[in-house]
Amino acid sequence: MKEKFYAYIQNLQDRITANLEAIDGEAVFKEDLWEREEGGGGRTRVIENGAVFEKGGVNISKVYGPLAPAMQQHFGVGDVDFFACGISLVLHPKNPMVPTVHANWRYFEMYDKSGNTVDSWFGGGQDLTPYYLFEEDAQHFHQICKAACDRHDSGFYTEFKRKCDEYFYNSHRGEARGIGGLFFDYLKPSEERSAEAWYAFVTDVGDSFLEAYVPIVEKRKDLPYNEEQRTWQEIRRGRYVEFNLVHDKGTLFGLKTNGRIESILMSLPPHVQWVYDHHPAPGSEEEKLVRVLENPREWV
Repeated sequence: MKEKFYAYIQNLQDRITANLEAIDGEAVFKEDLWEREEGGGGRTRVIENGAVFEKGGVNISKVYGPLAPAMQQHFGVGDVDFFACGISLVLHPKNPMVPTVHANWRYFEMYDKSGNTVDSWFGGGQDLTPYYLFEEDAQHFHQICKAACDRHDSGFYTEFKRKCDEYFYNSHRGEARGIGGLFFDYLKPSEERSAEAWYAFVTDVGDSFLEAYVPIVEKRKDLPYNEEQRTWQEIRRGRYVEFNLVHDKGTLFGLKTNGRIESILMSLPPHVQWVYDHHPAPGSEEEKLVRVLENPREWV
């Protein structure tokens, strides 16, 4: 399974980066191959200063070896070895009318000292972070998420949408990071659903990403915007940074397993502002977004 899923994410990275380069029309992804001293490595691809994407990364990694003590404690296990592979992407567009997007899909195994697999699971998801709320964009993104889920179980979308709303939440701010999508973790083989069935589901969601995001980019990338709207985008990006550094489990895992720091922090946008005690004007489009972030909605 681990080799099968790693082959899948290699192909998915190629497909996604090729599509994004075509949309941008100017910038191309710079590839950076790296190795991890304890075992494994990855293929980082970053795009910067493009016509559409100010900064973005689409990374794959495959790491393995002894599980660090901090992560043993996190998982409640003893001295075990692990294997993890996944693809992670974040895209920060230049135009504030185009939303930031994040997605990742991953697979994890744990082994005892005899090399026997003692646990394995899939995880992942995708979520949209707009700066200005176009309700039809939110509906489109969620409809594609729901369609992918419904092909496997009619209850998946409701469950994983709720988990996304709960996970991508800045509790110290009392607001969601964005308008959600899907989030799932610890999808383990059982009598009800095999590892192959989970693989089919997770790869179906991964394959749906471009359909969920690209039409939104195409629709909004050439809309006019002004400096005030750009400032708002940078203030909201600050909240994105706060979530990734304070709450995000993937960032935590990477930092505690001697992950590659440049790849872990590629999700951070290049231009950000923190304005003291900032509040959008009552009745403004900016306030409209904040109200939705304070009270997650059903979009489909």
